[in-house]
Amino acid sequence: MIRKAFSSILLALLIVPALYAQGYKKPSKEILDILNAPVTPIPSISPAKDKIALLEPLRYPPIADLAEPMLRLGGLRINPNTTSDHRQFYFTGLVFKDIDSGKETRVALPAGAKIINPRWTTDGKYIAAGNIAPQGIELWIIDTATAKATKIKDIHVNTTIGDYRWMPDQRSLIVNLVRKDRGAAPQAPKVPTEPNIQEASGSKAAIRTFQDLLGSPTDERLFDYYTTSQLAVAGIDGKVTRIGKPAIFSENDVSPDGKYILTERVVRPYSYLFPYSYFPTEVEVWDRSGKMVYKVASTPLLDNLPVGGVTTKPRSFNWIPTEPATLIWAEALDGGDPRNKVTPRDKLVTIAAPFGGSPSELLKVEQRYSGSIFGEVPGMMWFYDYDRDRQHRRIYSVDYRNPGTPRLISDLNIRDRYNDIGSPVTTDLPNGQSVVLVKDGSVFMRGSGATPQGDRPFLNKMDLDSLEKTEIFRSGPDKYETFIDFSDDKALSFFTRRETETEPPNLIWNFRCPPGETCIALDSKQITDFKDPTPQLRGIKKQLVKYKRPDGVDLSFTLYLPPDYKEGTKLPTIVWAYPLEYTNAATAGQVTGSTNRFTSIGGYSHLFFVLKGYAVLDDATMPIVGDPLTVNDTFIEQLVASAKAAIDKGAEMGVVDPNRVGVGGHSYGAFMTAHLLAQSDLFKAGIARSGAYNRTLTPFGFQSERRSFWEAPEVYYKLSPFMAANKINEPMLMIHGEADNNSGTFPMQSERMFAAIQGNGGTARLVMLPLESHGYAARESIEHTLWEMFNWMDKYVKDAKEPVATK
Repeated sequence: MIRKAFSSILLALLIVPALYAQGYKKPSKEILDILNAPVTPIPSISPAKDKIALLEPLRYPPIADLAEPMLRLGGLRINPNTTSDHRQFYFTGLVFKDIDSGKETRVALPAGAKIINPRWTTDGKYIAAGNIAPQGIELWIIDTATAKATKIKDIHVNTTIGDYRWMPDQRSLIVNLVRKDRGAAPQAPKVPTEPNIQEASGSKAAIRTFQDLLGSPTDERLFDYYTTSQLAVAGIDGKVTRIGKPAIFSENDVSPDGKYILTERVVRPYSYLFPYSYFPTEVEVWDRSGKMVYKVASTPLLDNLPVGGVTTKPRSFNWIPTEPATLIWAEALDGGDPRNKVTPRDKLVTIAAPFGGSPSELLKVEQRYSGSIFGEVPGMMWFYDYDRDRQHRRIYSVDYRNPGTPRLISDLNIRDRYNDIGSPVTTDLPNGQSVVLVKDGSVFMRGSGATPQGDRPFLNKMDLDSLEKTEIFRSGPDKYETFIDFSDDKALSFFTRRETETEPPNLIWNFRCPPGETCIALDSKQITDFKDPTPQLRGIKKQLVKYKRPDGVDLSFTLYLPPDYKEGTKLPTIVWAYPLEYTNAATAGQVTGSTNRFTSIGGYSHLFFVLKGYAVLDDATMPIVGDPLTVNDTFIEQLVASAKAAIDKGAEMGVVDPNRVGVGGHSYGAFMTAHLLAQSDLFKAGIARSGAYNRTLTPFGFQSERRSFWEAPEVYYKLSPFMAANKINEPMLMIHGEADNNSGTFPMQSERMFAAIQGNGGTARLVMLPLESHGYAARESIEHTLWEMFNWMDKYVKDAKEPVATK
């Protein structure tokens, strides 16, 4: 008996490595060929409109990049080797292209360069950029005329919070520097010297499930060590002037005249329940020597905010860009609580240099203030407010020099894309301040141009007096073209980005008629010549499909079919979706996206299934319609009805085999997938990536849910797929990054969901990706994720022999 038991244990030990130590897998060659296709540069047009910077990104970094040391502190992820963000998107090359001649000049970057955050001067003569070096983030200045890059010596940039930006003179930068005198990093004691203590004092607060929080006194010391930086001004001549004392700067904004710096410093006490953005702050105006000249606010720890609430202290600080040094900020009049039925909710306050008097009230804002933008003409200001109950955003215009009664420009549901007037086109003043472009009493509005046939981006001219709009440009019905920027001071020519279903995106120079002249047609010139990196995708068929839910709500999906698809053939199908909440059926039924976009596939996209012989119903709309407070009460019923309507429409078209349909989604789409497998018999299998499945672990709200678990326990229970794990009788593949940093989607969510399905006799597979976050970045992770997805759906959907299981 003992010998038999020992043999069983030995056999188990031999089997475990075979099951779990398999290494990273790769998908088939046809998929790898697309992943390995040449990377198209990212164009950035010079503010001088004379050249284009072609930035060459590293699309898929190696897993070794993610394996760099990482400290999780106060909601941040810090690489201690470089005192920077742990994961940063970077470029490995840079080429300047002259717009007139087309001549290209490559910038001589340091060997192994990893360029981040490139920023033009407003005259286009220089670009400042960081370079990720082994010992820290270097600051480089690139002369755009000579394509020569020069490093500012003896400094490293601290990019844990903030980094660098051009000063108003456009020949120097304000920089967060790594302190030279900080010494060695704090070390955790090998033997504990104190307990980790938290205390509640009786005040209520909505505590979201934040990630990467402080958890001990050692964490607090490490947070101080790595986020404390020295403010300095670094000139293109290499001269560095330090300003004031080191601190944890969450903001440093130089006044338009360059004489003052608005600083926001993070101070103690810290919290183990909230990220650093909730920590106490001191907001001050400094002069260029680092001396405080005005105290704006002392904000305490924001540990008692209601859901959707704001602080009662001054907030949303900004310089008015068209004034030398005038601050504007908001203050709550409703106690910061959106549940209080108070109007107006906010007021705007200003104070100007030399900051000797008291702040002056500019105006009151009826709903929650949500930002402002200023025009290049004196006094022009637009501000935005948000009505949480109606889910509406409004735009007002006012002359901040003599406010009077603000004028309403737009009042629109935040989900209403068909009636969106767009966003104002901006321009940079010589000092680098961004303002709304104004020509002859008009502004220019750019937008996505959503229509029932898909997006058709536009550029309109809107008269500031009458608010009448004149169309200047609109994308054609057979292409997708977006406005980028004007190319001349008179706004008579402009750049666009044009693509079609089969032609890759390229930049176009468009010329329009001067006022008073007659032109036959808009003239244009293509100024980039990016080639199709994946011609093998051109045979893919794509169309917008519209249909209705039984309750009358309009729905849609984009249908993708394989290159060799034969009409009338029913295919195994993938439904990929992400639920969204709406206040009414009219906005819920609006079409998003465009089938005229260039068909490209990359990363771990579900669209790769098209190349495996599947039909894909992409972005199948799953609207949840209802009152914002109670919309989730019918989440499951609306979700199942939407999914069934999509399958029925695909079957009606003769494309979808209803007995071979899989469903998938990422994040909230994973949550959706688990619900559909538990609450319906529509699908053969599912893929759930980076999801959350137990809503009692997010007890103070999720997505748009405002009620807490204790206010609506039945909703949290019903909307937890974990509670229905015993009903999931279809195979579910779960994939999750082991370092997921998204609020609410802790890796434990997938681990416990897998255990629940396994414990109830279900079929599931859990893939935990080392070092990956909410989205997956490393080449090895992407390749393996695709391999898992294909294998799962081929086994349980494509090759399925039995009808869909019945609950």
